[in-house]
Amino acid sequence: MPTVSDILKEHVILDIESFDRLYLNGYVPILQTERQLTYLLTQHLSNNIASPALLGTITTDFVKRVENFIRNDGIPRIEFKKKQSKDKIANQLRKKDPRRHVVVFVGIAQEKQQTFKGKKNTDNKGFITFSYSRQTAFVKHYYFYIDDSDFGPCFIKIGTYAPFPIRVCLNGHEWAKRQLEKQAIPYESLDNGFLSCQRPESLQKICDQLGPKQIDRFFRKWIQRLPFPLTRKNITTGYRHQLSVCQVEFSRTQVFDRPVRGREFFEAVIRENIDLARPDRVQLLFDRKIIKSTPGKFRTRIITNGVLPSLHIDYKSVDLKQYFKENRAARTECTINNPKDFEINKRLKNLPYLKEIARNVNRRLLEVERVSPDCILSVSSVERLTQPTVTEEGHRSPGLRFGDPRVMALFAALTLFLHLPNGFRNRDLRNHIVNLLGANASEYHAGKMTYDLRRLRLKGIISKKPNTTQYFMTPYGYRVTQFLTRLHARLFRPGFASFDEHLGAQVPTPLRRAMDKVNDQIDKMLEKSHLKIAAQK
Repeated sequence: MPTVSDILKEHVILDIESFDRLYLNGYVPILQTERQLTYLLTQHLSNNIASPALLGTITTDFVKRVENFIRNDGIPRIEFKKKQSKDKIANQLRKKDPRRHVVVFVGIAQEKQQTFKGKKNTDNKGFITFSYSRQTAFVKHYYFYIDDSDFGPCFIKIGTYAPFPIRVCLNGHEWAKRQLEKQAIPYESLDNGFLSCQRPESLQKICDQLGPKQIDRFFRKWIQRLPFPLTRKNITTGYRHQLSVCQVEFSRTQVFDRPVRGREFFEAVIRENIDLARPDRVQLLFDRKIIKSTPGKFRTRIITNGVLPSLHIDYKSVDLKQYFKENRAARTECTINNPKDFEINKRLKNLPYLKEIARNVNRRLLEVERVSPDCILSVSSVERLTQPTVTEEGHRSPGLRFGDPRVMALFAALTLFLHLPNGFRNRDLRNHIVNLLGANASEYHAGKMTYDLRRLRLKGIISKKPNTTQYFMTPYGYRVTQFLTRLHARLFRPGFASFDEHLGAQVPTPLRRAMDKVNDQIDKMLEKSHLKIAAQK
């Protein structure tokens, strides 16, 4: 069975990183509070009182302009039903209308929205005023499904009641397809991705170019073309929508030369990486420290759709997943649902930063999967590790004895730092070893950690960055820690437990039965060779 590393190295014919779906929120910065709304209704629109009836007038006028827009341009009008697939309807109508840079159809739905609710107040003199609070209500939303010349299929959703929120949905792969067509570069689609491209380097360069500038240009263009709740005069005097990030999907698509390679890839991935969502491993994928108060569930889920499995890893509100796309490619996709998970606000200008976070998460996941099965050691490597050695500089290094609790705790702790981009320090590793040994900090003090770090460095398992306190795993260290930790956890510990009549009951039944069969075969071999009789004399 080929390893993950072999498959990715020898059988991937196209490897592309790109934004996938992008969901953006549009909001008017100076129309988010009661005071700002009151100012709009009275000072800006020259009314004496901030009556809710004025908001109703704005909504009614907007609805009329949308209906006129639909009628005048001959645009199909669809009223969405509950639980109806909007994307399915959009795909069907797009096939019927192959035109570009048009509104394909307008959908209408009643949906929840945070809006302003007015309350009438009367003072002792009978003077009437209105106050507002933000509440959730069901209001009408218009979905403008568009085929854009730059972004392809997309939609803009507009709420009909103040503060008139907007939702924009774009797709980075569709944007890249349009750019390829403009440059006359042939390609084959894989759903909303790519199956092949004659100039893959140009494709990757195009994907890397998508950012806030292109998105904002798209948005401003359609603001001018579509009917909006606020008039052009309102917009030019400051009531202009700004975009913020709601959800970012960034993917890496690796197309295999044959479908069978994809199935082998996922069999190996699922077999070796079911524990990827343990908090101690998740924090390395996402380069974020996880503590007891960190929200969210940390879990690995294997979801099967028909016969095709997908791997899901959760971190806070982030979903990291891998699946077999169209039976041809491995899609590794990081979906960031809340930028604040990474201590950053939602402004559109931060999109490049979020892209780099998601790109690095995808890459770390694939690197973990590459290293996991690639951990076979030669006899000489084991001897160099377990026996005392002398370096070329004359430094003596004691052996790291396999099975020793302290050594095994060292190896297990090091597996947590395989792909930490900035390395690790004495304190980082020591905290994990203390927990693995079930000891306290005074028993495994900093001096012991320093001694162990020196042993690991002289054995070539870790390296130290000059003039710093940072340590990094070496390629040899990857194999050592992965192989010996798994060997001890999966074979030696349960194996020796099965030999002990008191501990054997603690071993899972299927494994205990298998080990019993192994023991029976060993006994038969000993009897056959008469070694057992000789040993008894």
